[in-house]
Amino acid sequence: MQDAIRVLAGECAVRYESNGRTERDLRGDVVVVVKPDDTVLVHDADGYQPAAWLTRPGVVRYTRDARGFRIDAADGDERLVVESATEHGDAHYPASPAGPPVGTCDCGGALVRDGGRVVCVDCRDSYAIPRDAAVVDADCPDCGLPQLRVERGDTITACLDRDCQPIADAVRERFDGEWACRCGAPLEIESKRGLHAACPDCDARYRLPRATVDGTCDCGLPELATGDDRRCLDTDCEHAT
Repeated sequence: MQDAIRVLAGECAVRYESNGRTERDLRGDVVVVVKPDDTVLVHDADGYQPAAWLTRPGVVRYTRDARGFRIDAADGDERLVVESATEHGDAHYPASPAGPPVGTCDCGGALVRDGGRVVCVDCRDSYAIPRDAAVVDADCPDCGLPQLRVERGDTITACLDRDCQPIADAVRERFDGEWACRCGAPLEIESKRGLHAACPDCDARYRLPRATVDGTCDCGLPELATGDDRRCLDTDCEHAT
C-alpha cells in the first residue's frame, strides 16, 4: 500500500461491469480518486456519493498516451474502467489515516488513533494496540511516547511501544504469583496467544479477560467484574453465578 492518493480529472467515459454485464455507462467531467488501498472513486458534480466506485480491487492498471489516461480496475467479476477524452489534471498527494489525535511521535508529528493501531501522520510509524485500550494523557517515563490503559485483572498502564513496556510485562509485574491455583501453587502470568494465569505444577491455564478482579470465587480463584456481569477466572467453574 502506498501512502499517497492519486487524483485525476478530465472528461471521461466511465464503465462499471458486474458479471460481464455493463451496469453503469457514464460520460462527463469527473474527478477520479485512487486511494492507497487501490479503492477507485469517480466523483461528478452532484452530492457526496461517487458516481461509480470499486472498493479495494485486486488489480488496478493505469496507462496513459497522448489522449490522456486510462484506469482499469478489476476484482473478481467486477470491473471499473475510466478513460479520459480530455485530461484536466493528474497529481499525487500524501495520505495517512485520519483519527483522533492522541499525542506526539518521536519525530514531532501527530499521533492519531486508527482502530487497533496508533499511527504517526508524518513518519508513518505504527503501533498495534488492543481495541479496548485507551490512550491516556501521560507520557512513558522511558521513551516519551503516550501510554495505554487497559483492564486486565486491574487497570494496567503500559507504553504505546510494546518494545518499551509491553502490556504483558505490566500485567505480569502486577499479578505474577498474586493468586493461588486450586492445587495450591502460585499462578504465573503467561503471554502465549493472549494473557493467561497458568499453574506451573498442574498445568491449569485460565485466560485473563478484559475485566478487573472483584473478590474471590467460592472455588478460591479470583472473581472478575466484566461490565455488568461477574464471573470466575475459570469459565467452567461450578460455583460461577
